[in-house]
Amino acid sequence: MNIQYIHPADQLVMFMQRIYDKGMTTMSGGNLSIRDSDGNVWITPGSVDKGSLTRKDIICVHPDGTMEGPHKPSSELPFHLSVYKMRPDLNAVLHAHPPALVAFSVVRKVPNLDLLPTVRRICRDAQIATYDVPGSQALADQIGKVFERGCDIAILENHGVCVGAPDMFTAFQRFETLNYTAELEILASKIGNLKTLPENAYRTSKVNFNTQMDDFIPKTHTSEELAARRDMINLIHRSYKMGLFTATHGTYSVRLSDGSMLITPYGLDRAYLQEEDLVRVKAGMKEVGKTPSRAVGMHQKIYDAHPDVNAILLAHPVHAMAFAVSDAKFDARTIPESYIQLRNVKKLPYEDIYNNLDAIIAEFEPTHPAAIVENDCVIVTGANLLGAFDRLEVMESTANSILNAHELGEMVHISDKEIEDLKVAFNFED
Repeated sequence: MNIQYIHPADQLVMFMQRIYDKGMTTMSGGNLSIRDSDGNVWITPGSVDKGSLTRKDIICVHPDGTMEGPHKPSSELPFHLSVYKMRPDLNAVLHAHPPALVAFSVVRKVPNLDLLPTVRRICRDAQIATYDVPGSQALADQIGKVFERGCDIAILENHGVCVGAPDMFTAFQRFETLNYTAELEILASKIGNLKTLPENAYRTSKVNFNTQMDDFIPKTHTSEELAARRDMINLIHRSYKMGLFTATHGTYSVRLSDGSMLITPYGLDRAYLQEEDLVRVKAGMKEVGKTPSRAVGMHQKIYDAHPDVNAILLAHPVHAMAFAVSDAKFDARTIPESYIQLRNVKKLPYEDIYNNLDAIIAEFEPTHPAAIVENDCVIVTGANLLGAFDRLEVMESTANSILNAHELGEMVHISDKEIEDLKVAFNFED
């Protein structure tokens, strides 16, 4: 989906609905705006249900200050205009009150941008904007000062967050990513000590995951391939709604019977992916005109090394990732289903996924179908797509349970004797 071809009013409705559906704003909270090429500012209205906006509700503010629309514009219009005045390079502003970022705003701290390499790449900087009365010119001036310094994200003291970007998708991506790392920091802090990456770690990930591949033109699309595309898209959309990955981060792949694979594309919004967006990779070449995930090389090497693996999911479920960014150990011996599905989940060094792939790949035996990569991702494998997705869901549910149990008291794991009984009952080796 190319939002450049979508009218500003429709974009505002579309992205506000996403924000509301994901629980990152309330019925009356938050506001979005877009500045078009003529200098008009399109903005969401005040005092209108954010969960049921239509394009007719959107207000257009002309450069001369006159307005068109059935409602009053958001009361925060002054700081939207202030951002545009300070930053001619920005054409979208997003303001919302997701609980995690509100938590940071009321303790007046900026979330850690170096828990995962993707965060610093998307959110280069975030700064605190001094509190003032909502809707006032004084608040607009305080927020304008942050953006005037070249920063694109302001944490508003006791008020939430304001994000600016060249377009609304980029603003949403920055907002979603910042909120994700805020949630991650809060959860990880409950179970252990945070492990932070060096500030330039994102540069390593960007360089080492870039992949150059020749193109090929598929002559046919088999029924097997079409079914795999359909099933992948269904689970990708479900994964996004469930928070297993964000708009542009998370990679699923499936191996086809001819040895080729289908994999998610690089940089496209997971919420709107369609079957034709998936990239087929065969004999080291990619479908013409498409760019596969930067993790395509790792996926291919896992398939080459492990004939029993036919699906690989690389994801960022927030509860499981709390173990990736802290020194806490993930132990699946909670309930039988968790242990049977996950066995012994290893935590692998961050550096290996970029500099020592062979060490990563060697870990994925039948007895170790899932792994946590420090400060990066969760990797789950399976004999098929549904099996791998089930395993990913179980992993996130198990992590959630461990986090909850940590708040209640000392955990009691399934004993060694009980593990042996499970091996006999379900006929598997560890």
